[in-house]
Amino acid sequence: MEILNPINVLGIMSGTSLDGIDLVLCRFTENKGKWNFQILSCETVMYTGKWLDLLSKAYELSPEELNTLDIEFGKYIGQLALKFLEGSSLEVQLISSHGHTIFHEPDKGITFQLGCGEEINRITGKITVSDFRKTDVELGGQGAPLVPVGDELLFNEYDYCLNLGGFANISFTKKGNRYAFDICPVNTVLNPLAQISGYPFDPEGNIGRSGQLNTPLLNRLNQISYYKKTYPKSLGKEWLLREFQPVLNEYKLSVKDKLKTLYEHIAQQIGSVIETNKSVFVTGGGTYNAYLLERIEEFCQGKFLIPGNEFIEYKEALVFGLLGLLRLRNEINCFATVTGAKKDSICGTIYSG
Repeated sequence: MEILNPINVLGIMSGTSLDGIDLVLCRFTENKGKWNFQILSCETVMYTGKWLDLLSKAYELSPEELNTLDIEFGKYIGQLALKFLEGSSLEVQLISSHGHTIFHEPDKGITFQLGCGEEINRITGKITVSDFRKTDVELGGQGAPLVPVGDELLFNEYDYCLNLGGFANISFTKKGNRYAFDICPVNTVLNPLAQISGYPFDPEGNIGRSGQLNTPLLNRLNQISYYKKTYPKSLGKEWLLREFQPVLNEYKLSVKDKLKTLYEHIAQQIGSVIETNKSVFVTGGGTYNAYLLERIEEFCQGKFLIPGNEFIEYKEALVFGLLGLLRLRNEINCFATVTGAKKDSICGTIYSG
């Protein structure tokens, strides 16, 4: 099979905060190991109430039920991809889909991303790459974060790449190697609190801005053992429910006071890993939260670069497009320095039937 260069790739991503499925059509060009890209079109499809319910409760399903949902979600992604591409005159050679993470406990050798790649391939007729995390976990790695490969190849002019999504994660180069890890929860804890107040998220952080800081809660959150661990390390829903949420639930505070305290916690944790006077490329939905950014900048004192909306919202889908392309080219797309695996690897399953 001839792999085109330049090549048009559809990257698809569903994040832990369940804010929708991101689709981005991008063109990648490789020249002597240097990569360039262009975003051609992009869209976020919000989840219906049905899919929100199914995805949020998927971890409770039996293996047989989960397998059925995996196929159904793959069909759904395939149909969305087909609709997104219809009418386009561009030749799209590859679809690269992250799926939606249901289980992620790498220390137990467990990771599962819902969204059957075989179904996406069958429905669209396009070569599809999916299931990116399993190989790294089998090699003893965290299976996350995977985006740092894209940071290294596409955004390496910045000292740090910070993503404020369901969790905050960061990547950087140190002594010639790329490192990355999850820092702390962000939208996975902020959004559910805002929803209690009738908002899908805290608009520009204004609810939290109006609250009062609760120092005892802040101290308890900062003492959670994960923050003392050295990287590589990663976070998942299981950790959130087991370690973080019980501490938050102990304190009977108003929504605005909890949000205020969480903003301070997030800012302090991010500030503890970013050196001062460095350039920080910031993406993810949390970038729209003005108060959150104010608090982070207070602790970081760096040069924060906020890109346009396309990068803020679609950077992860863009990078998974690249990871799928690297898999197709049989090139390394997962760094052991990032995940802690035994070796670098080529991750993802190819469906081309």
